[in-house]
Amino acid sequence: MKIIHTGDWHIGKIVNQVHMTEDQEVALNSLVSLLKVEKPDVLIIAGDIYDRAIPPVEAVELLDRILSEILLDLKIPVLIVAGNHDNPERLGFGSKILQARGLYIEGRFRKEARKVVLEDGYGLVNFYLVPYAVPAVVRNVLARDDISNHDEAMGAIVEIIKADWNPEERNIMVTHGFVRGIGELEISESEKPLSYSSIGGADYVDVNKFKDFAYTALGHLHSPQKAGYEKVRYAGSLLKYSFSEVNQKKSVTCINLEADGSVEIRLIPLSVRRDMRRIKGELKALLDPAVYKDTNVEDYLHVVLTDEGGLMEPMVKLRSVYPNVLSLEIEAREPKSEEINTSAGEGYKHQSKLELFKNFYCDITGMEFDEKKEKIVVKVIEEAEGEERRM
Repeated sequence: MKIIHTGDWHIGKIVNQVHMTEDQEVALNSLVSLLKVEKPDVLIIAGDIYDRAIPPVEAVELLDRILSEILLDLKIPVLIVAGNHDNPERLGFGSKILQARGLYIEGRFRKEARKVVLEDGYGLVNFYLVPYAVPAVVRNVLARDDISNHDEAMGAIVEIIKADWNPEERNIMVTHGFVRGIGELEISESEKPLSYSSIGGADYVDVNKFKDFAYTALGHLHSPQKAGYEKVRYAGSLLKYSFSEVNQKKSVTCINLEADGSVEIRLIPLSVRRDMRRIKGELKALLDPAVYKDTNVEDYLHVVLTDEGGLMEPMVKLRSVYPNVLSLEIEAREPKSEEINTSAGEGYKHQSKLELFKNFYCDITGMEFDEKKEKIVVKVIEEAEGEERRM
């Protein structure tokens, strides 16, 4: 069986005040063209189809058109699970009606994982669709008081799946989360944290939870990569969504599933409208045609200027050549006299809401931010995030 694994489309995303929908349309049209050539048996979208709980109209229209082409014209079944950016109810609306057309959407977490059974020349292939859910939701749905983090939640889910499966058949997991295995994972700035607690790595799932599946199709991390094992993989995001991703090579994952459950994996790039790059140098040099003549000046750019002294309207001058400069940085020449310990300090963009609040609390009160206080703030943040997802 041939499977195309994608994830993290984030349709409707805005990057530095720029709507990415037209760029996403180009990439998704490229995906449709790829499907026509590869002729897979199924397409997987492993969460974060939209970028926010209430997507803009043009995002909904784009998804509707792309899925209609895949389902109605190409006759390729599509399996979708909700990610942490998606609204479970909105994403899952109408899924029972659409199932007749080969569209299987699992938005809301439920006690028994939805199993979609497809067949190839070697027999049955079982796909288990597990949407993203916070540990508190999993604890309540499964009535398990021993679940306090994502790893324990996934352990309970897999336990239920295995209680009712045939290990001799080929079983595939489709889910969305932060799975950690052997080695470090590549993380991007555009990935929304799953948990705001720093206690015990509460947002991680141990990769060994999936060791008995023939393949695990993951969503959440934006870089195409394995999560410890080749058969447990992130497909990565549709496009580059932050300048931390400039060196990533975006792709979709093509899996050939053999009769014995072994997999052969290929990464296939899609066509994109614009790349996302960083450039650095003095303003005069960057405006020299000899410097940019062999580059795509339409790309999305983060520019670092190394000029000494003041500059007159550098952004205006840069955009006269590079119309899609998204951010501008003036390289500091002199070291700071003292470390700036505010939201403008180095590294604040990489901090979670919990870390930012913790630093703020300690600076203002001079008191220790202990574990009891941390648990209270984590609960408040998670409740606010849950309310946002329900909007």
